[in-house]
Amino acid sequence: MTSYDFTSRAYLQFAPGLPLDKISDFTVGQSVFEVPWENSSSGQIDRRGLGPLFNANSCLACHIGNGIGKVPSGPTETMFTALVRLSNDPNYGGQFQPFSIGGVPAEGKASVSYTQVNGVFQDGTSYTLRKPKVEFSDLNYGPLVSDGEIYSLRNTSKVIGMGLLEAIPDETLLSLQDEYDSNLDGISGRVNLVPDIATGTNKIGRFGWKANEPNLKQQGSRAFLEDIGVTSPLFPFKNCTPGQSACDSSPHGTLPELNPTKIDMMVKYMRLIAVPARRSPSSSEIIAGKRIFFQAGCHSCHISKLVTGNISGAPEISGQTIRPYTDLLLHDMGEGLKDGRPDHLASGREWRTPPLWGIGLVSKVNETLQLLHDGRAESFMEAVLWHGGEAERSKQYVLGLSSSQRVQLVKFLESL
Repeated sequence: MTSYDFTSRAYLQFAPGLPLDKISDFTVGQSVFEVPWENSSSGQIDRRGLGPLFNANSCLACHIGNGIGKVPSGPTETMFTALVRLSNDPNYGGQFQPFSIGGVPAEGKASVSYTQVNGVFQDGTSYTLRKPKVEFSDLNYGPLVSDGEIYSLRNTSKVIGMGLLEAIPDETLLSLQDEYDSNLDGISGRVNLVPDIATGTNKIGRFGWKANEPNLKQQGSRAFLEDIGVTSPLFPFKNCTPGQSACDSSPHGTLPELNPTKIDMMVKYMRLIAVPARRSPSSSEIIAGKRIFFQAGCHSCHISKLVTGNISGAPEISGQTIRPYTDLLLHDMGEGLKDGRPDHLASGREWRTPPLWGIGLVSKVNETLQLLHDGRAESFMEAVLWHGGEAERSKQYVLGLSSSQRVQLVKFLESL
């Protein structure tokens, strides 16, 4: 599941050598992911179902080139590819939706501004970070319950290698847990246990910034509902709160709007998206940067080597040695990154370790670099410097690096 396209289309590839039937699955599923949805009263019948309230009209609209989105750089910029999670507000639900179809008032506007956080490396070099703040205006369904920490700004993440992550055995993830830090290394990762709607049981969460989805089918189905407003077998009802009467009474497409065939094809597509190979891994600078990565202890959470299980009918993701640089576990990342918004077992300070594979091509694919859950970090070093909590020791190590060592660390990350 490795590709060798390092252009702006690097995240849109299937692995070389796939059989023709899998290539067909990839192509058909890609159309479900990319083609825009339309108002239920117009457009193609099989594409009707947009809204009534929504954030985007397709998956690709936010996962640009299968990569990340773009968080607004200031309060005058419209939020198109990022979103704001809410803590189940009675008027606005669990996600703020600034767009709507005709005849239905949108929920309002969300804007982002930034405050500066200044710091200094041990060699005297200063740095500046930016911390986002979300403000709401033109609210059409009454006030938000509170002006406190009920919301969480979220940027979209890249969608490469998802089938491989789904194929990591539960036993592997459980073996990586150290909830009570029994080895005293300061790292206490744990799995998030979340509802699997299809089976009615709790499963290990793997996807989402807080590992709040157990599999790609549920992850994709929920995104269709909350981001695009499209119903599916797992989420058959429109995403309207009791006070949103125009939303509730608006026309809809044939239910479910995303039928079982379409969701299955989209899942097949997501499982087959390849991971770009590393670039120049034998470079002396990159080797030195990798050594620093390990010496800093980054590998304790960003685990470099895992093995997938055997998945029936999917030899391309079975028994594969992969290097995702994640443990898919929740970790306390400290006060600086907390959103105060729990998600199942995840606290307001905990986040899933994001996979680092392919991260060095984000700027090539998306022409921007906005890292972490809310896109606040505009460079690899900024992302490192926001780490706290369990990663505080690693951050302090990086703060003590020389300028040339910091360059080497970044070169390594750019090679992933």
